[in-house]
This record gives sequence, C-alpha cells and structure tokens, in this order.
Amino acid sequence: MLVDAFVHLLSPSMLLMMCGGVLLGIAIGVLPGINTGALMVLVLPFTFSMNSVDAVVLLISLFVGGVSGGLVTATLMRIPGEPNAVMTCMDGYPLAKAGFAGRALGLGNASSIVGGALSWVALVVLTPPLARVAVVFGPWEIFAVVCMALVLIASLSRGSLLKGLISALLGMLVAMPGLDPSSGANRLTFGWIELTGGLDLLPVILGIFAISQLMSDTVNIEEENAGRLKVTMKGVLISVRDYITHGWNMIRSALIGIGIGILPGVGATIASVVSYTTAKNVSRHPEQFGQGSEEAIVAAESANNATTGGTLIPLLALGIPGGLADAVLLGALMIHNLAPGPMLYVHNPEIVNAIMAAHLVAHVLMFIFMTAGVILFAQLMKISRVWIFPIVLVICIIGAYTVNGRMFDVWVMLAFGVVGYALEYCKVPIAPLVVGLVLGPLAEQHLRTGLMASGGEIGVILDRPIAMTFLAVTLLALLWPLARKQLRRPLPA
Repeated sequence: MLVDAFVHLLSPSMLLMMCGGVLLGIAIGVLPGINTGALMVLVLPFTFSMNSVDAVVLLISLFVGGVSGGLVTATLMRIPGEPNAVMTCMDGYPLAKAGFAGRALGLGNASSIVGGALSWVALVVLTPPLARVAVVFGPWEIFAVVCMALVLIASLSRGSLLKGLISALLGMLVAMPGLDPSSGANRLTFGWIELTGGLDLLPVILGIFAISQLMSDTVNIEEENAGRLKVTMKGVLISVRDYITHGWNMIRSALIGIGIGILPGVGATIASVVSYTTAKNVSRHPEQFGQGSEEAIVAAESANNATTGGTLIPLLALGIPGGLADAVLLGALMIHNLAPGPMLYVHNPEIVNAIMAAHLVAHVLMFIFMTAGVILFAQLMKISRVWIFPIVLVICIIGAYTVNGRMFDVWVMLAFGVVGYALEYCKVPIAPLVVGLVLGPLAEQHLRTGLMASGGEIGVILDRPIAMTFLAVTLLALLWPLARKQLRRPLPA
C-alpha cells in the first residue's frame, strides 16, 4: 500500500539516501552543462547492488532535484541549468538584476512545491484506473500503443517530424542486434561474438546522454559565463499573502504542466512555454513580462515541476516514457528485471507505490533544501566545468565497464557518444532514439505474439477497436504536421 511506502521512505537510511539524491540533483541542475537525464544515467551503475525499490527511489530523487535546480542559474546567470528553465530566465534574471534575487528564487521555489504537490495528486488519482484498463490489453493493443508512443514523441519533439522519425527508427535499429527472439538465430551481429547478446542498454544511454554532452560542452568550454549576481536570503521566504495572490496562477500552470507532461515527448520545456504564454494572455500587466514579472516566474516554475508527475503517469500505466529522464527510469526498471507498464501493478505493486511516495517526499525535501541552502547552491555556479568534465568521463567509463566487465562496452559507449553529438549537431532530437531503443523490442515481441496467435493474419487488428483507435491517433500524428503546413500556405490570388 501507499502508506507502507511512505513508512519505508521515512526510515533513517532511506531518508538519508533521498536527501543525498535531491541535493545531488539540485547541484547538477545548478551546474550548466549536465542535465538531469545524464545525471540519472551516471548514477544508474551504482544502483546495480541495490534492491529495485531503493534504486527507483534514488532515481526519482535525482529527477525531482534536477528539475528544480535549474531555477538558480536561470535567475542569477540567465543560463538555464536545465532546458525547462528557459522561460524562467526571461523574468527571473531581470528581477534579480533589479535587486530582488531572493524574491525571484523564493517565488520560483514556492511555485515548484505547489506544482509538484498537485502533480503528485494527479499521479495517484489517474494512474491506477488507467493501468486497470491497460492491463486487459492484448498483444495487438500493446503493439498499437507502442507505435503511437514512437510517432507522438517523434512528431512532438523539437525539430521536423522526419528527423524525429529517423531518430526513433535508429533507436529501434540499435535494439535489433543479437539473437532473434523467435528463431534463436544471430542477426546483425556481423560476426562479432560480443553482439550475440545484443547491445546493453547502459553503455548506449551513457554515450547518447553523457558523452555527447561532454563533447558538446568541451567544444564550447570557453563560453562559460561570468557576471554572476550576488544573492542573500532576503525575500527567499514568501508570505501566505503571496500564495493567495499567485495561487490561481500556480494552480492553472500546474494543471497545464500535468496535462502536457502526460503527452509523450512534449516535456517540461513546452509546458513552461504554454503556461508562460497563458499567464501573459490573462495578466492585467502583460507589459511586465520579460521585464521581471513575478507572474511569469510563478507560471514557468509551477508548470516545470508539475510535469514530473505528469510524465510518470503514462510511464507507470502504459510503460511509455514522457521524456528523456523518464526513458532513463524506464531503462532502469528493465535493467532491474522489472516489466514496465500495467503489469507492474500486478507483479510489483511495491515499485509503483515507492515511485509515488518518493515523488512527494522528494518535492518536500527539495523545497526545504532550496529554501535553506540557496546561497550555497549559488556558490556552486563558480565551479569551472574544466574540473567537472574529467570526473564525469571517469564515472562513465567505470559505469560502462562494470556492466559485463569488458572493454567492448566502453567502446560502444564512446561510439554512441559520437552518434549523439552528431545528432545534436544536425538538430535531430535524441528523445525518440532512446524511446525507440527501449520500446522497439516490446513492439516486436507483441507484434510477433499477435501474428502467431492469428496464424500470420495481420488483418485481425481491424477487429480490435482499442488497437485501431491507437493506430488512428498514430496516423493523425503523422499527417497533422503535413496538414498544418498546407493550411499555413497563403491562398492563391
């Protein structure tokens, strides 16, 4: 039960581990150049010796802390420590520059806890009924859901639909080497014995996330920003009147964040943009937006943290990650031999309850640490990336090597680091690749199961209304960008 999960998390050892995870997540969020997804991948090898409950709790703590930490650099340096803090830069920095840095950080922090708490309510209320519906899905329904997830995350990610689809298909291709699940024959191994068992998930994700990020930031190492603003505790603690004044803005933005977070591949950045735009459209003082508006900071940060619960809903109920960090969490579940999706409720309910409880506890810890230690976190921005990058590289190499105790995985990690850097350089989104890598084998497995049950007749899917509904959404997601492009063309004179 959920109550038992809270009791477990409030034990001294678990509480200490969560404190460490949230603090590390905030610290990485404060440091420009390393995102939350990369941090979760770096920590993943250290969870191998943990039980599955403790492992997912640690990763959730890192996730929540990392999302919140970007507020500090966005406000004090006008650099988003996390991509989702882009909109906070627009008003947090001008307000801090005007001498109200503590006020800007306090409003952002208060909005974060409200958004996180409301998203937790949505997580607890919406996930169980959605999972109960999904648990009766057959192979055709699951295959259709996976297809929908791949297309949605490809079409909604930044960049063109074609680039998103290429990335998703590349991820599925990377998952194919190894033994054929039906015939047992080797496929796409090219005579390499090391590929018989397929490419391990961890080295690939380490390369795509961490190594590619290191390469990108090393190229731009001279662009570290100076001109940091000083911050004091003045204004960090906001009053009850502030909660009343900005309450509706917090709630509205949180609901936007939850709704957008549920959509695969959209993520916190889009949620903050939508909530920011909404707040500006309904504001009595829209001219203040971009000049240090308190309403803007509240809208952006509330939506940011609300997406943390929103993205976990499809992950737990359907096994579909909502973004990069969720894809890493999905990979962690698979590495710990847990089946993501609705069957997780049936076979491992303690994992689901632990994730839900950890989400709320982590937000409370985040609020406490951000309130009490904002000056300390501001000092972390002075650490040069020259000192951070070698440490990250060593951790990556150790993590890749410990998977199977062989150098082959290290070379795989470095190779995919180059692939990730090339994709980023070409403006190809990485999220569809990771989702394709994780969900590709699942789609193949259930497609083959359905074909075997129907004697090879794929037409039986037409008699499955739920599966056809998902495929219709998939087709709509494919055609909508083309239709929108046609609608934007000027009519002939």
